[in-house]
Amino acid sequence: MSGLDLAVIGNCNYGALIDVRGRVVWACLPHFDRDPVFSALLGGDAPSAGFYDIELLDFARSEQNYWRNSAVLETRLYDRNGGAVAIVDFAPRFTLFGRPFRPIMLIRRVRPLSGTPRICVRLRPRYGYGAGVPEVTRGSNHIRYVMPDIALRLTTDAPVSYIVEEVPFVLGGPIDLVFGADESISSSLADMVREFCERTDGYWRDWCRSLSLPFEWQDEVMRAAITLKLMSFEDTGGIVAALTTSIPESPDSGRNWDYRYCWLRDSYFVVAALNELNATRIMENYLEYIVNVIVTAEDGFLRPLYGLLRESRLPEREIATLPGYRGMGPVRVGNDATIQVQNDGYGSVILACAQTYFDRRLDRRGDAALFAQLERLGEQAAARWNQPDAGLWEYRGHTSVHTHSAVLCWAACDRLRLIAASLGLDERRDYWRGRAEPIREAILKEAWNEAEHSFVTAFGGTAIDASLLLMPKLGFIAADDPRFLATLARIERELRRGDYIFRYTNPDDFGTPKTAFTVCTFWYIEALVMVGRRDEARRLFVNLLARRNHVGLLSEDLAVDSGELWGNFPQTYSLVGLIHAAASLSRPWKGAF
Repeated sequence: MSGLDLAVIGNCNYGALIDVRGRVVWACLPHFDRDPVFSALLGGDAPSAGFYDIELLDFARSEQNYWRNSAVLETRLYDRNGGAVAIVDFAPRFTLFGRPFRPIMLIRRVRPLSGTPRICVRLRPRYGYGAGVPEVTRGSNHIRYVMPDIALRLTTDAPVSYIVEEVPFVLGGPIDLVFGADESISSSLADMVREFCERTDGYWRDWCRSLSLPFEWQDEVMRAAITLKLMSFEDTGGIVAALTTSIPESPDSGRNWDYRYCWLRDSYFVVAALNELNATRIMENYLEYIVNVIVTAEDGFLRPLYGLLRESRLPEREIATLPGYRGMGPVRVGNDATIQVQNDGYGSVILACAQTYFDRRLDRRGDAALFAQLERLGEQAAARWNQPDAGLWEYRGHTSVHTHSAVLCWAACDRLRLIAASLGLDERRDYWRGRAEPIREAILKEAWNEAEHSFVTAFGGTAIDASLLLMPKLGFIAADDPRFLATLARIERELRRGDYIFRYTNPDDFGTPKTAFTVCTFWYIEALVMVGRRDEARRLFVNLLARRNHVGLLSEDLAVDSGELWGNFPQTYSLVGLIHAAASLSRPWKGAF
């Protein structure tokens, strides 16, 4: 198994990563972009690495899977003597008193399956990115872990002394362990855990029942959709790009970034994918988040990413206390991309908001007040479409007038035209048409390289990148346009490696990329469908599905030779690509059986 054979549990408040032996190796509390209480994913066996392990002595093998259509995880451990245990992990999530109930709580139910299994519970939270060890105090049925910014408590019906001293014991019957906020539990622990588990499982099954799924690959799409929802911070509406920081994009590459924040472009792709599945609540929550961002954006200027509480400054620093994933540092916290200029964000936000004007299922519809706020962003797009930026690949060493950014600026103006028309604002419709059309004409001229016979990454350049695959999907150009077909052919010649697509192959600030950027292969698959090459697209899609880990999740990148996952995990971009590609390739329901 690879290092990213991890499962996710969460409740739209926090998330945790659990390895194939049931060890919690990553969890940031109280929410996604805060200090990791468990950090073994980046610390390995270092003393600074926090973890939460239920170790089976004489371990032989394990099995792990999610419950059907649920975010409840079960891990089964088998020893060499015929003993076995099952660990059920979940973060409570259901409706209570008419409101979402999603406490900072990680519940583990452990029961014997066969033989006389001996387990050792090792719970070692840390703080300050591994720098600090909490003060530990014990009660008759609980253990408290006191840290400078948070106090946590384990409540259990297992022997507390065994856990504090990490003494192995025979698991003669089921035990429950509730780890979370420092609050006492006055009711029966077993009854509470049983109820919370049933209601959490029921919540997720009901949520999946509401999804509008393609006929084919339903299990794969549901797992992607559940995971995307788990990566939304329901309290504010922000959506993180990944749950982790500093998983390198390729071995020892130094391409180690913190992705636990809300990128505007990533969030657009997430809400678009979930809308396609009828999961519209996440878009409505994101709208609340983005309206708050817009209102506080001076003159409509947007940063590429924000914190979950809409922090506009996320200074990047390196952490010395954790050695990094497989020892491949540095570990970075924060992301200096927040101070970059990336001009595609205006189009991403407007595209995300546009559906609120046309989708009559939504409780909150787009109105004239929101349109006025979006126009501020449109003015920025109209002014910036031909200005240098870092682009969606966030180059750190240079800027250019990137074609993708220009196309998104055009999309901002074009969608404002459509929104104005839907509101009956004829003067504003004509105004935004007058802004959009010259931008499109200029992009067709400046982004086309006649000598290369393709569109190119940047105005006046010669290089090519995978974002050009999105031009038809964004409505900028028809998929059967000879210029797009020529660009597609060049991408196949220069960016395709076997069955995978690189985002680009020219050297950047860190050298030449060594791994394929997973979502780019999904973009390529969709492009093949649009140009009528469905059989080839289907083969590539099935191959890419086989690269998912054992519970159906994907990271940012993968090695083309081994198929090993690299990059931050799980990656929203990759899961979004899976959903869109499945929808474009699946046989229709009508006549399918």
